Amino acid sequence: MYGYFAWDTSMENRRIFLKASVAAAALSRPVLGANERIQMGLIGCGTRGLMDAGFFGRHEDCVFIAACDVYKTRLDQVVKKLSEGGGKVDAYEDYRRLLDRKDIDAVLVATPDHWHSPMTLDACAAGKDVYVEKPVSNTIEAGQKMVDAARQYKRVVQVGLQQREGEHFKEAAKLVQDGLLGQVTHAVMQFSGGYTVPPEPNQDPPEDLNWDMFQGPAERRLYKPSRQRRWRAYYDYGGGLVTDWGVHLVDVAHWYLNADTKAPLLTNASAQYVNVPNPGHDQVPDAFIVSWQYDKFVMSFTNAVMTDPDFPLHGNYFYGPRGSLLVHRSGYQVRPGQPRRMPGGAEPPPPIEAQTVRFRENYENDPDTIAHARNFLDCVKSRQQPTANIDIGFNSTLPCLLGILAIRQGRSFTWDGKAAKAV
Repeated sequence: MYGYFAWDTSMENRRIFLKASVAAAALSRPVLGANERIQMGLIGCGTRGLMDAGFFGRHEDCVFIAACDVYKTRLDQVVKKLSEGGGKVDAYEDYRRLLDRKDIDAVLVATPDHWHSPMTLDACAAGKDVYVEKPVSNTIEAGQKMVDAARQYKRVVQVGLQQREGEHFKEAAKLVQDGLLGQVTHAVMQFSGGYTVPPEPNQDPPEDLNWDMFQGPAERRLYKPSRQRRWRAYYDYGGGLVTDWGVHLVDVAHWYLNADTKAPLLTNASAQYVNVPNPGHDQVPDAFIVSWQYDKFVMSFTNAVMTDPDFPLHGNYFYGPRGSLLVHRSGYQVRPGQPRRMPGGAEPPPPIEAQTVRFRENYENDPDTIAHARNFLDCVKSRQQPTANIDIGFNSTLPCLLGILAIRQGRSFTWDGKAAKAV
């Protein structure tokens, strides 16, 4: 067995070598024309990786010629699926062998979160553009390195925040930004559930899984099925619901409130293991509330949501003096606020009208992710910045990772632009 740490002492030398050779590689492969096919490699062949690859495949100017995964059974299945059109798709267990290919223009990274940063860094150094699933990483420092690498190597890096392509999301954004609610004071995010799993015994990993490579840059642990199949629950590989859905929700809040370049001034959290015990405290608790203070609004996220059979109540809430707006993948809803007394007896603003706009989400045939892939492919050719570039992706991930720090350490955190400072 071999893994990331087996080569750890040579990784920096490898990146230095790639940095020196990337200019020559760029010269050896001409700039892509408007109609030229972009040749891609898939790194991470799980459910989302295969789904994303399918959405990319809707575009005729894109083709996958290689795939990589540490789980051989799954890799073989995905290679067979991607080869159905008759093209040859090569299989790799080690992503670095895929990056060595000079005929690959870009990669789709859909691995567990802890691998996003090293793979994106190596891809950028190898002269590849990158579409990486959210969150950008499971640690702040690793995410910062991704931002630096994209700038250093002048790569196009798109983060999988596809809700920015949704038409009803854009409609709702315009309502908020045009002042329908007045000055927004609260951005409240709600999404139910969680990934916390009860204790289970260690066991030998499956023979077709390279468990050492799966763990990669993470601390070495003995195998248990949930660490592979429910990896989002574990701090080693993800950040539970706080980072998985939290990044989507924070991204919408930042977008609507023109805060794409902003970071929270203060982060607080309360969390508890309630229905799912976790004696090792190595997973995100099953009950949490995270709150953030910004320069002009406050924001919070909890996994407690009431149910409503008529219109889902999870998602992003925006509250202002004139009313509120709720938006999620099933549509948006506007509600007028209660009439308020105005200073000096002035006339209150006219009430806003209630409205509900419904949208039928199709997760298996998602027009937003298809459009997000199109945006990335266009930017690979034009060298323009994509809709959700790495800077936007990092800023949307940062509050969630600060929230994880607050949960794990039981302290409040400030952000000085470079590092989290405990209060």
